[in-house]
Amino acid sequence: MNIRKATEEDIPEIVSVLKASLGEKELSLSEEIWRYKHVFNPFGKSVVLIAEEEDKIVGVRAFMRWKWQSNNKTYSAFRAVDTATHPKHQGKGIFKRLTLAAVERVKNEGDHFIFNTPNEMSRPGYLKMGWEPVGKIYIGIKPSLGFLNLRKKSVFPAIQKNTTAQKIDVLCHHWNHNLQKSKSSFTPKSADFLEWRYEKNPLQEYTVIAEDFYYLAVYIKKRGKLKELRVAEFLYNEDEFNREERKKLLKNIEKKFSAHLISFSPQFLELFGKKGYLGPLLVLNDLNLTPEERLLFKDITKWYNSIGDLELF
Repeated sequence: MNIRKATEEDIPEIVSVLKASLGEKELSLSEEIWRYKHVFNPFGKSVVLIAEEEDKIVGVRAFMRWKWQSNNKTYSAFRAVDTATHPKHQGKGIFKRLTLAAVERVKNEGDHFIFNTPNEMSRPGYLKMGWEPVGKIYIGIKPSLGFLNLRKKSVFPAIQKNTTAQKIDVLCHHWNHNLQKSKSSFTPKSADFLEWRYEKNPLQEYTVIAEDFYYLAVYIKKRGKLKELRVAEFLYNEDEFNREERKKLLKNIEKKFSAHLISFSPQFLELFGKKGYLGPLLVLNDLNLTPEERLLFKDITKWYNSIGDLELF
């Protein structure tokens, strides 16, 4: 078996292997989606390894690039995401071989850590390969009376930007600068990142509302008969867009979407509701962190993340 770094010419066959492994109906995947996630990411191209037998791809493992920052230091990180083994070649340990080879590659290149939120079935495998639990993600959930709105109208995801990329970058600079003071870890934001993550995402349609002093990205997640309004991202200049204005904006959005629940990141939104470490379990593989940095990233209370920073996509 040959393990090598994938090229863009491999993408059609990679997509075929993923579909064969995970199922056509269960997997929303195309070459466009793969390129969106692993080629066009503003943090850089993913590290993708493939396993071959008789010149055919039988397994794939992708680490998607990400950035975290604490104080003035930016950390090169990866999200352990797409992986698959062709059904005819399962049981040969291909997933483990590919994952360990990818870990060794990014460690030797000086990157800092890998993170993800594996489900209960895949988590034991990651822990055996060196990942460690960090903790459950901090989230907030509150009930909403938006579903009582009598003037219900069909709401379709839309991009409503009454500002420019330059002004969004100014907003992001202000946001990042304030978070530097927290001595916690956060994903540094930019206009390019927000456009890629929310406005051009082919996997999830977001409603984006942006003005000079705020940027909001939300979507509806259906939970049976309930509709959850998920606040994936909400950046704002608190001096120009105060707490009451933020609450008013969210209240209007809740009504338009007829939501029953609203989920949010309590670190960034002052809303009533149940708050706690209720989200998926975050795990981490330390590649090249110093002992002090390891203490930072192993402490879930030091992760200042939006929901969009850690949710699967």
